[in-house]
Amino acid sequence: MHPRVTRVLKALIIVLLGLLLASQTLVIPEVARITAVRNPDVAWLEVPGIIGAVLFLALIQVTLVCIWFLLSLVQDDRIFRVEAFRYVDIILGALIAAGVVILAAYLVIVASRSVSLSLSLLAVLGIVVSAALALLVVVLRGLLRKALELEQDMSEVV
Repeated sequence: MHPRVTRVLKALIIVLLGLLLASQTLVIPEVARITAVRNPDVAWLEVPGIIGAVLFLALIQVTLVCIWFLLSLVQDDRIFRVEAFRYVDIILGALIAAGVVILAAYLVIVASRSVSLSLSLLAVLGIVVSAALALLVVVLRGLLRKALELEQDMSEVV
């Protein structure tokens, strides 16, 4: 991979991390407060909603940090090392956890009888996207494992 591409990707990751942090500290609490004021019957969901949303964005941040480290391994031409699997496994765990957070949030909303069709569709979409991305990472992890095996075989031959 071209060094310029990895530098641009790392710069974008920094921007994304900053935007996610701003959302966690400024946007989510404000939206939760406004929602609680406008809908007093579900105002008790304000704090759990903030916790769930911040946790969800934190999982995205963890994924971005792992991608940063994987890009560093690519830059140093060390991507085909066992240490890369640690970051891939963390990404996989974060994707699964994100799906669980979405499901838990949806179940809380259903229990509060505040569910709508659009919210149901968004929850299903979020769960399906999390599952699809997790399966994609499993496939990519298998490809990384195969590439590592091939590189080790080649180093033995040479």
